[in-house]
Parts: sequence; structure tokens; C-alpha cells
Amino acid sequence: MEKIIVGIKGVPKPGTVKVDPETYTLKRESMDLILNPYDRYALEMAVQLKEKYKSEVVVISMGPFNVIPILKQAYALGADKMILISDKLFAGSDTLGTSYVLARAIEKISPFSIILMGVKSIDSETSQVGPETASFLNIPSITFVKEIFKENDHWIVIRETDYGEEEVEVEGPFLATVSTSLNYVRPPSLKRILEVKNREPLFWNAQDLKVEEEKVGLKGSPTQVVSVEEKKVEAKGIIIEDEPKVLVEKLIDLLKEKGIIK
Repeated sequence: MEKIIVGIKGVPKPGTVKVDPETYTLKRESMDLILNPYDRYALEMAVQLKEKYKSEVVVISMGPFNVIPILKQAYALGADKMILISDKLFAGSDTLGTSYVLARAIEKISPFSIILMGVKSIDSETSQVGPETASFLNIPSITFVKEIFKENDHWIVIRETDYGEEEVEVEGPFLATVSTSLNYVRPPSLKRILEVKNREPLFWNAQDLKVEEEKVGLKGSPTQVVSVEEKKVEAKGIIIEDEPKVLVEKLIDLLKEKGIIK
């Protein structure tokens, strides 16, 4: 049976973002998380491939325990197995550290045919985790994929480019980041929503994955955030009250003062 692995991420729900004032990293364990919207497309493609080729879909996510509802949501959308990768050692990992941990987990899941991920996440938008994970695994990575199908013993991948589309022939295993051009993203299954209430994801920590501590967390991350500032926008207005004729003259004077008219 073909095995398809889908990497998903819990991202902050708008309005709940909290930043650690000392490390300038997101405090994910104390915020409301939602499934990264781009990962919905990767999961949908995986389920479509599952239906076509009788595959097994395994979803993995690295994060704190409040990611569990996101994994259960993925199950309701068609995944077969859920794996949570969580450890305090991973806190503060940049894309390189995250990719290293994901690669270690995927090696533990092997063998597999395809890894699917969203093209990016809405909380960082780096588009780096997919290709970096593939690099750690020493497998091909193909970005902005809109279609995958099998032809004889090879996979045919259709990807979007700045100038149209490109057809790539590749042998598995490989990693693909999925574009948002799928025509359909299914709703959760009521049957699966009820099933997953009695299911919990498999849990792996740093020890389970035999992770090298110097490659994760802040000390294993070459990218460092040195400062975070909140952007504040203040709306200012002027209220002028007078007779219409006088108001027109005052408005003209005000526009001249601002340099809008001469």
C-alpha cells in the first residue's frame, strides 16, 4: 500500500498572537490555533490520491499539545493516522530546526511514497520547510504542485510556474508543496468527527526521534529574531462645522495647507 505523509501546522488564530518578550518567539502553547489554510490543499490532494491508489494518509505536526485538535480535524478530513511531535527542546526552532525534526520523524515512518505540505504557512510565509525537509531526507522536492498522478512505475507531477505549467516525471519517494489551485476542498466527515473523539494521535518527543539537541531550538537555529515591534495605526480626522459657504472656504484652505491643492 502506498503511504502518503502530510505535514500540517497549527497557526495562530487571528487576534490571539502572543510573543515571548525575551526570545521574540511565538508562544504557541497559550494561543488559539487553526489549521494552516495552505495545508488544507495538501491534505485534500493526499486524500484524493488515497481514493485513487488505495493509499494510507499519515498526518504529522510539530508543536505543543494544543495542536491535537488540528490533527483530529485532519482525521475528519480524511487522514488515517495522526502523529504529534512535541518537546520543549524544539521551542524556538526556525525553519532549519523544524525541517530537521520533521525529517527525523518521517524517517521513523518510512517507507513512504510521497510527502505533501502546503506551499507556506500564514504565520511566517517562508516556503522553506518543505524543500529543507526534502534536503535532510535526500529526496527530490517539487514546489507549487497542482496535480499528481501515476503513469506506469513513475509519478507525473504538474507544477505551476511564473510562465504557465511544467510537467515533471519523478520516482518516489519525493516531497511536493501543494498550490492553492485545487478545484475542491472537502468538508469534514461527520462519521470521522465522531470516530476521532475516541482517538488520540501517536506522540513522539526528542528522545523518541533521537534528535541531536544542538540542531533544534534557539541554539540550533541560525535565523534569530532580534526585535519585534507592534505596528500601531492611528486614524486622525478633523471635524469642521459651519455654514456651507464658509465650510467650502475652510476646506479649500485646509487642502492648500496640506499641499493637496495649490
